[in-house]
Amino acid sequence: MSARVPHKKTGNRLLDWLPPEELDRLQPLWEVVSLNQAEELCRQNGPFSHIYFPLSGIYTAIVNLEDGRTVEASAVGNEGVIGITAILGLRYSPKTTTTPVPGDCLRLGLSSLRSALKPGTVLDRVLHRYAAYSLRNAYQSVACNAVHTAEHRMCRWLLASQDKVGARPLRMTHEVLAEFLGVRRQTVTVIAGSLQAAGCISSRHGTVRILDRQGLQARCCECYQVIRSLYDQIVHASEIQLN
Repeated sequence: MSARVPHKKTGNRLLDWLPPEELDRLQPLWEVVSLNQAEELCRQNGPFSHIYFPLSGIYTAIVNLEDGRTVEASAVGNEGVIGITAILGLRYSPKTTTTPVPGDCLRLGLSSLRSALKPGTVLDRVLHRYAAYSLRNAYQSVACNAVHTAEHRMCRWLLASQDKVGARPLRMTHEVLAEFLGVRRQTVTVIAGSLQAAGCISSRHGTVRILDRQGLQARCCECYQVIRSLYDQIVHASEIQLN
């Protein structure tokens, strides 16, 4: 991880929702950090020291099982924040967060953020709404994992990942993707082959490129669109800036 002086604008969708005066108060408290691939931001049952507002990249919350397996619980990009449970009062991380697709984040120390997090501010409302969205997102993901196929879930993951990183290719091996989806590597390979044959994606040498987004959405379950709509309904609701 390397640190440098941040730019004036953030690029994080939560922070960019704030009025200029609140951003000005926060700016001296943060720094921009560049994360490496597979770097841990926090570890399950470990203490929190910072929270992170992603500017680019993908950051996955991983639950470690007793038999050594890991399963992805959620993924965050520049629409969210890593460490929301610390803001809600938890002193340790309930999950491990790592970096399958490296990028930049704004990093704030918890003590600094808590001193700036005053009741009634837009930041306070945004973060609490994001916490509510995260819970609703988790409920939808549980339902999706229970009733939808591996292909549905893989299509959802690819679409959501492109929302986070833009048009650039996803550097993701089948093995890592299988770990996140909780399926066998061979299952991901078969699904990727099917999606590639349909012209939806190109998958080679550890890189996945989405070629036909509409085609991918047609093979996806409803959960992708539900979760995407929920973000605007909950986090970016018009009343969020009302006093």
